[in-house]
Amino acid sequence: MNYLTIEKLTKSFGEKLLFEDITFGIEKGQKTALIAKNGAGKSSLLNIIAGLDTPDSGKVTLRNNIMVSYLPQLETVSDNYSVIDVIFDSNTPIIRVVKEYETVLSLVKRNETQENLKRLEQSLSEMERLHAWDLESRVKEILSRFGIDDIFKNIGELSGGQRKKTALAKTLIADTDLLILDEPTNHLDIDMIEWLEDYLSTANTTLLMVTHDRYFLDQVCNNIIEIDNQKLYQYKGKYGYYLEKKVERIANETAELEKIKQLYRTEFEWIHTSPSARTTKAKARINAFEELKETATRKTEKQSDAFHVRTERLGNKILEINNLDFSYPNKLILDDFSYIFKKGEKCGIVGKNGTGKSTLLKLLVGEILPNAGKITPGQTIQFGYFAQNGLPVKGNKRMIDIVKEQAEMIRMENGNYVGASQFLNYFGFKYEQQYTYYEDLSGGEKRKLSLLITFLKNPNFLILDEPTNDFDIDTLNLLEDFLTHFQGCILVVSHDRWFMNKLVDHLFVFEGNGKVKDFYGNYTEYRLNKLKVEKQKSKNAEKHNTLKPHFQNITSVAEKNYSVKTLTWKERKELEQLELEIPKLEEEKEILLQKMNSGEGTSQELNEWGTAYQNISAEIDEKTMRWLELSEKMYDY
Repeated sequence: MNYLTIEKLTKSFGEKLLFEDITFGIEKGQKTALIAKNGAGKSSLLNIIAGLDTPDSGKVTLRNNIMVSYLPQLETVSDNYSVIDVIFDSNTPIIRVVKEYETVLSLVKRNETQENLKRLEQSLSEMERLHAWDLESRVKEILSRFGIDDIFKNIGELSGGQRKKTALAKTLIADTDLLILDEPTNHLDIDMIEWLEDYLSTANTTLLMVTHDRYFLDQVCNNIIEIDNQKLYQYKGKYGYYLEKKVERIANETAELEKIKQLYRTEFEWIHTSPSARTTKAKARINAFEELKETATRKTEKQSDAFHVRTERLGNKILEINNLDFSYPNKLILDDFSYIFKKGEKCGIVGKNGTGKSTLLKLLVGEILPNAGKITPGQTIQFGYFAQNGLPVKGNKRMIDIVKEQAEMIRMENGNYVGASQFLNYFGFKYEQQYTYYEDLSGGEKRKLSLLITFLKNPNFLILDEPTNDFDIDTLNLLEDFLTHFQGCILVVSHDRWFMNKLVDHLFVFEGNGKVKDFYGNYTEYRLNKLKVEKQKSKNAEKHNTLKPHFQNITSVAEKNYSVKTLTWKERKELEQLELEIPKLEEEKEILLQKMNSGEGTSQELNEWGTAYQNISAEIDEKTMRWLELSEKMYDY
């Protein structure tokens, strides 16, 4: 069943053509991602589909009687509205009933007047009549996940991130057939992104989405459409399939264009050497030549050549962190944190928002001072620090002039030099754009320029705080390749899991309350390990809860079937202690088994784990036998 049909759609922005004569459709149940470079018209296309903009030509057809919900990239909501007004902004009866129920419930909690209680009774009756409890439950789950506690707060009191979450919550709560989302993961931490990922993957809804989060895209979407050079290409598969087929497409287009250019050269020679002919056949050939000329001079996309800069040499001592403590008022960030960096290591930092990830970076570059402990950089260290708010730029200068103030030429890994202009062009700032004044750049362009200036300073230790925000997928791939071949050290905070998987060797996991765990592996390996540990803890807790009642109830069971013997006070205390120790030893044994099966650890660690496993197994057997012995002594069997 077709929910959306786009026919020969064309849209320009001023003199710039965004896309031309594009045609595609979305079927019921399809989860589709829209990919394009920044400025290629992704948001414009979504606005046209949502009815907020009009095309230059072409047609958009939505199936009759389907509900459409749209989350734009920039949500404009009046500051005078409350959160509940935004979330329940719908005329559907079931939404109105849930809104009334939440409003009345809040009134009753504050003031139990007869009028409020009567209104609550009527609201409960309507909730039952419309079977609205499932929706109310879904509302509570979504609001809880997004950390929206006070639904009566004014929008004007919220931060940008909270406003985005409110708009997203509203979109998800709506009873929707077609869901259109523009960058839904912006301002969300990894835990929230993973919840949204799971929610959208399992939701029985049709989805059209723009996102730069490739991991999210790969997990959620099964269909990809791409706008490239004003044309549309469709790929029936996930992101990995798209990457493979795009390479094939570019290779085929390049080969085809070479054939056309060869034919063009032949025809060009004929045009300039043959006398002008007046025959119909000759005129037709001349007309065909003009069409061929247009095709032959068309630019085609090509895979970028490797672009790897040379870094300054690193000495033996890189960076040492010893017993670092730091806290804000009433909030512990780091507690006795120590680490010694090695040459060429690439470390990622993950954790919930507010756990102190950016704080660690600021401590390392000296922006703030620790409460205790010491940070000792090596003598050869040259930091390149990219903060979330970018670099300050004084005066309204042209982009190319700002870059040349840092470096006229950049030395490459192979020893050759390239100009600043070529460096900018590689990362998507075309030559004609490089003369744009800084104040005329978009927020994303300013961030990208700041990041490139960080690279131009020729650092050998990069400290990057959310470097991938606001970048399109092509730029992200270029950035990944650049950083993968970077010969110095990298410490990076990022919510981009695809980026972390490709780049880092290990992770600092900020767990809160000053605890930082060092996990060797990429993000996916960490996540799988975390799920495995949580599952094992749940299993152990279940086993413990099953065993504990057995220990606790053994007396009552025995009293019904056996005659009780007397234990000494010392033996009773020993029995109680065994009932606590055995489950704990079982947990330790399971954790050691997981370590030995993980494929990680040095040979020395494996030997140590194996010895500990044998010792614990023997101790469990010994204590279990003693528990049975005391149990048998306590009762006549």
